Amino acid sequence: MPLKAHEYPLGKIFSSDFDFMIPHYQRPYAWGTEQALQLLEDLEDALTRNADEPYFLGSLILVKPDEQKPYAEVIDGQQRLTTLSILLSVLRDLAENQAVADELRDMLCEPGTVLNKRPPKPRLRLRDQDAGFFATYVQSPGGLDDLLGLADHALANDSQKAIRENARALRDRLMAWTDDKRTALAILIHTRTFLVVVSTPDLASAHRIFSVMNSRGLDLDPSDIFKADVIGSLDAGRRQEYAKTWETAEQNLGRDNFADLFLHLRLIVTKSRGQRELLAEFRDQVLKRYLESGGGASFVDDLLVPYATAYAHLLHQDYDDHDDAWARVNNWLRRLAHPDNGDWRPPALWALRTHGNDPAFLDAFLRRLERLAASMLLRRVYTTPRVTRYVELLKQVDEAGVDAPAFDLTDDEKRDTRERLDGELYKVLPVRKYVLLRLDELFAKTPGVSYKHKIITVEHVLPQSPKADSRWVRDFTEEERTYWTHRLGNLLLLSRAKNSHAQNYDFATKKEKYFGPAAGVTGFASTTRVIMEPVWTPEVVKRRQAELMGMLAKEWELD
Repeated sequence: MPLKAHEYPLGKIFSSDFDFMIPHYQRPYAWGTEQALQLLEDLEDALTRNADEPYFLGSLILVKPDEQKPYAEVIDGQQRLTTLSILLSVLRDLAENQAVADELRDMLCEPGTVLNKRPPKPRLRLRDQDAGFFATYVQSPGGLDDLLGLADHALANDSQKAIRENARALRDRLMAWTDDKRTALAILIHTRTFLVVVSTPDLASAHRIFSVMNSRGLDLDPSDIFKADVIGSLDAGRRQEYAKTWETAEQNLGRDNFADLFLHLRLIVTKSRGQRELLAEFRDQVLKRYLESGGGASFVDDLLVPYATAYAHLLHQDYDDHDDAWARVNNWLRRLAHPDNGDWRPPALWALRTHGNDPAFLDAFLRRLERLAASMLLRRVYTTPRVTRYVELLKQVDEAGVDAPAFDLTDDEKRDTRERLDGELYKVLPVRKYVLLRLDELFAKTPGVSYKHKIITVEHVLPQSPKADSRWVRDFTEEERTYWTHRLGNLLLLSRAKNSHAQNYDFATKKEKYFGPAAGVTGFASTTRVIMEPVWTPEVVKRRQAELMGMLAKEWELD
């Protein structure tokens, strides 16, 4: 069946032509009272304009495997359909004309027939967690009074709270209307309000359509489709349990990080760089082996949940800091979070997942990983060779662990790393702060201390543009200023925003008013050592450059 798009009045939408189902992989109903009342106000505006003018409410995207049958999975439009159902239920229960109430009742529920032994059925079925609740309190006549009387503790989740609050807000607004106006609104909704319905035969094509449409629903990610594949493969008795497990993992990570997890899982499982879109590759390379063997539950239990747990630790660095061994693991994760890419995450996740109870292994593994990541950061290794290096590492770690050869830097890589450190470091924005933070830890001998300041800036001691009559110009020749200004030995960290005027102070004034505690600067160990210098001359900068280079070369084993 090809893609089809038609416009339908809501009287047709809420009829036996459609049997809407919200798939279990969709997120819960989430519209608040602001969106619900905005929908009502939009309809009220249309009501006051022109009696014959149609009103378009947006679009629905459906998966409809059989065009001749009413069954349809809602890919985009859940929020709107659910809110419209609440609005129709309010109009139904407030209607003084019984015929109007009956027609609104039939828009919400298919009446069923006695002779065919077909029971009444809601036109819209929400996810399993909320379907019974919605049918009882919204879609069944007279249920709203009971709904509005429910206390918070009687509601199972935020979705049910949103349903209750939106029903209350819409009823309060509509109770102030006359019955004639409410009836006119019901006629507008039934006859003159339209939705464009886009239907496709399968989920993948629906997702492609959704990706290029800017609609009012909540975005659908590949992870939602993977959820449909996995949860749909389970028997009915286990679907709700595993859907809840999946959603808990997503909530713990946050939606963006959860989506990234699947990119990392694909790399960990396949040990190869991605070549195509994640939607196709993850299904073919990861999910297929589970689903063909009936292992949807195994995918959740053995892969998704353990790696989601590891990812949460990676993101939050929240192992028990009271244990020194675990504190070291947290500190490596804090350091690794600073480079301008996250390509190191798959091997780190592998370690956290497979050695999650062994802080000594993780300490050693993450130390080597940070060294490799720092070297590639300094050398500005671009994405393809960087990911290729981490892929090679993943191929080796099962056998070699912390001794994997991909951790090792070649002599050329060590030399290039040293040369980059010795160059004009300030000009490389993603590098300078990381290098100075690592140095500060080495000076302080307290791992991780420098990473928790809210503001961290990298500053020059010898300013970039000293005044012609300043001490800087007397102490440094133009050639010396050109050489040293942006190098490591002339840089320090401050826990404050830049001050372009103060940056040009002479050294003695700068120490007091700009670098020191009197200026509100939180102490960095490396900055304190600068403040202790009596003067700032080319000899001092050269000595400091050599000292800092030596410390980093030792820490990262660059000699």
